[in-house]
Amino acid sequence: MSDTQSHSVSFVRETTIPQQAPPAVETGAIKWVRENLFNGVAGSILTLLSIFVIYKILVGTVPWLVNGVWDTDNIRECREVLEGATGGCFSVITERWNQLLFGIAYPSDQYWRPTLAFVLLIVALLPVLFMTLPRALLIVTGLYPFLAFWLIWGGTIMVPIMAMVGFGIGYLVYRRFVVDSFAMGFFGGVLAALIAWWVGGFLSGAMSGFLALEAVPSRDMGGFMLNMILGVVCVSLSLPLGIVLALGRQSSMPIIKWICVIFIEFIRGVPLITLLFVANVVLAYFLPPGTNFDLILRVIIMITMFAAAYIAEVIRGGLAALPRGQYEAADSLGLDYAQAMRLIILPQALKISIPGIVNVAVGLFKDTTLVSVISMFDLVGMIRGPILASTDWNGVYWELWGFASLLFFVVCYGISQYSQWLERQLATDHR
Repeated sequence: MSDTQSHSVSFVRETTIPQQAPPAVETGAIKWVRENLFNGVAGSILTLLSIFVIYKILVGTVPWLVNGVWDTDNIRECREVLEGATGGCFSVITERWNQLLFGIAYPSDQYWRPTLAFVLLIVALLPVLFMTLPRALLIVTGLYPFLAFWLIWGGTIMVPIMAMVGFGIGYLVYRRFVVDSFAMGFFGGVLAALIAWWVGGFLSGAMSGFLALEAVPSRDMGGFMLNMILGVVCVSLSLPLGIVLALGRQSSMPIIKWICVIFIEFIRGVPLITLLFVANVVLAYFLPPGTNFDLILRVIIMITMFAAAYIAEVIRGGLAALPRGQYEAADSLGLDYAQAMRLIILPQALKISIPGIVNVAVGLFKDTTLVSVISMFDLVGMIRGPILASTDWNGVYWELWGFASLLFFVVCYGISQYSQWLERQLATDHR
């Protein structure tokens, strides 16, 4: 057989070729670096520029952190220890941590009370934030506001108990009459709650020594504790109020609609600091002589109204994003307005509105520092006032403001990460 004929015979391999490892540039860390850091001329330039900026920042901050002083009594001793070397004077944090967290006037032997209230806050939020937990834990969530008030402000436990009883009676009356008429159920529940609170006021006064903690007035609240109180309370109250305002703005009843429109547009057109000045100064002129309206309560009302106006617009955007067919589907099922909103419309609108709501909540929590301009000693007020005004620590800035930034970053970053997790769980993007 000639060579030409031998090469024309087809060849079929009877064994497979052994598998080989992929090229080094197509796997592992090298692949990640090539695709994410050096994926082109522009990407390589930006990566090198970023590395240079990070290097310059680390060169300045690492010695400042590593050589930091933590055990001196004032800034003069701190500078003597450093002897001109680069280093932070972190002794101000170890020496004034109690004022930064709890304020200057809260009794030092009672720090366990707001600390316990913070721990219970996490426990109370868990069944709300993570819906896979047993729903029976919502009982703890319902009891928490009354227990936290007693722990932080003190006094007899009968005050929060009677407040809780008043809410319970009002809810039972609402459920009894709302079947016949929503207005009758709502106003009947409010009236029943007010009567229960009025009767409870006499009972609380008669049992003022029953399970009483040392009373702490609102003017003694301060530090990061005050920021947490304002942030948690105002966010919790502004969300349902914002939902009501959003629904009212889309109402077919002209009076309800225009009341909501005027409220939202007026609040959104006024700076928050102006509302805080109104709460601090102007609001007292509209109260009867001798009336003592707690300052923290006034501030909570103003901040809640401010946040509710923005949340209402966010939720209105979620309602407008729903297809018209969802409303028609609710009508075809024979659902009334309240049932349609509760079962079909609001669950979808709130899922769409999660990013906007979280954005308002994060901004609101940071805006609680504005109360320092009305002489409330929150975290920023403590730094600007008693700490930097003292001769011991006058001149320490980066350490204090860095500590404040760290506290706010931890809370805000936690809120942001939870919102992203919730979006993935609820598939907000309709994938």
